[in-house]
Amino acid sequence: MRHSKYAKQLEPFRQVPFFTAEQAADRDVPRHAIAYLVKKGTLEKIYPGTYRFAEYEPEVDFQWENLGLIASSISKGVICLISALCYYELTDQVMREVWIAIPHESYAPKRPNAKIIRMRNISLGKTEIVLGEYKVKIFDQERCIIDAFRYLSKEIAIKALQKYFKNTVNKADLKKLGAYAKKLRVDITPYILSCTT
Repeated sequence: MRHSKYAKQLEPFRQVPFFTAEQAADRDVPRHAIAYLVKKGTLEKIYPGTYRFAEYEPEVDFQWENLGLIASSISKGVICLISALCYYELTDQVMREVWIAIPHESYAPKRPNAKIIRMRNISLGKTEIVLGEYKVKIFDQERCIIDAFRYLSKEIAIKALQKYFKNTVNKADLKKLGAYAKKLRVDITPYILSCTT
């Protein structure tokens, strides 16, 4: 069997951050050929069913590479909580794992160094950013702060809120913050008052 012909069929994927076994199958490349190319060192396996060419050089800044890769590999995933707070510089926490929200009814895919959180109302505050070659979904700052009060410690949430109000680049949007808090049933009024008075 000539596996080199399969490498040629996979050529369009040489310059992409990753491709799936299903995408390879669409190009008539069977799974056993992919396994062979991984063993040979031509391809590397990133996650189950997800691969890329071994010589692929990511364009994204090193600190965001894992975030971009994991977020873009989960089709309905949205960057949230610690990962989003780090991106917006609203926390002193270190991003030890990638935090991704998925719709509550979805199956949680397994990813190394990822924390998958099932959330309701996943469209509220969802926006899109570009990290190098990755186009990914992330919650906006206001949703991140409300979620911090819902899922993280009070200390982390309050610090995020304080940094949010001190941010000079993106002005605080109290109306949006209040609307999100109401929609997600979180009372942060006392904390807003302590940060703004």
